[in-house]
Amino acid sequence: MMPATSGKGKWAAWKERMQHTYRLIIMNNETFEEVGSYRLSIGNFWILVSTIFVVVTTFIASLIIFTPLATYIPGYASGVSQEEVNLLYEEVAALEQTLEAQAQYTANVKKMLVGEAQTAEDARQNTAFYPLDSIKAVERNEADELLRQEVERESGSGTNLRILENVSPMAYPDNRSLEQLYLIAPVNGEISARFMPTDQHFGVDILAPRNTPVKATMDGYVFLSDWTIETGNTIGIQHANNMISFYKHNSVLLKKVGSFVKAGEAVAIIGDTGDLSDGPHLHFELWQNGAPIDPTAYINF
Repeated sequence: MMPATSGKGKWAAWKERMQHTYRLIIMNNETFEEVGSYRLSIGNFWILVSTIFVVVTTFIASLIIFTPLATYIPGYASGVSQEEVNLLYEEVAALEQTLEAQAQYTANVKKMLVGEAQTAEDARQNTAFYPLDSIKAVERNEADELLRQEVERESGSGTNLRILENVSPMAYPDNRSLEQLYLIAPVNGEISARFMPTDQHFGVDILAPRNTPVKATMDGYVFLSDWTIETGNTIGIQHANNMISFYKHNSVLLKKVGSFVKAGEAVAIIGDTGDLSDGPHLHFELWQNGAPIDPTAYINF
């Protein structure tokens, strides 16, 4: 029974010691004047220290959880921040691809403007051409003959195959001169600025009311449909005979890049966009083989 009594005595002594009160006196070191006096016990002291520790720990944890401070702690990372990094990486990669495509597109347009664009004649010279005689001389096997006969029966005759055999692989370009072409006026109105290439004015300015539709001067494919600082909403069309046309300062563009347009089809709405515009009008340009052409020589506005 002695060990139990001894243990109980130690617990009672420790509990009594915890309840003892002490006085903390703060004195001036030089005059020994009492500045402050505080009565404390060991139990109250531990409660105060524990409370301060819990409050500080809770405050720091809240900063880490609810603020971006966690990103500055080495080795600490959340799944959300990593997802954001991956998303930004994908966006940067997409922007790089877009920039590369835009650079290639700009280079192609520049080649067209300076006359370095590939013409139909260049394509004919650079493309491997196989004479029709050599195509006909290819030995036909039994499976090929059966397939030909089946196609002829389905089409009702052998006309399609005979046409394919007698047509050259190369398409014939439109070799007519500008005088032989019929060009439609994109808009009708008064010409406020004429063709003056010496003053870097490579087209004509045509005055027209707002909301007037701008029409394509010839059939062709839209290769430019974008906004620039100087010319505003601009559209460019590639025509036959290595000729292109530009329609600038529009308020609205009606066609996208790659669209095929017919002569006289509305491609934009006249406007007043761009730094070089001082009123609603259309700046119209014609280029052929990389050289500007006076539109008034071929179009009656």
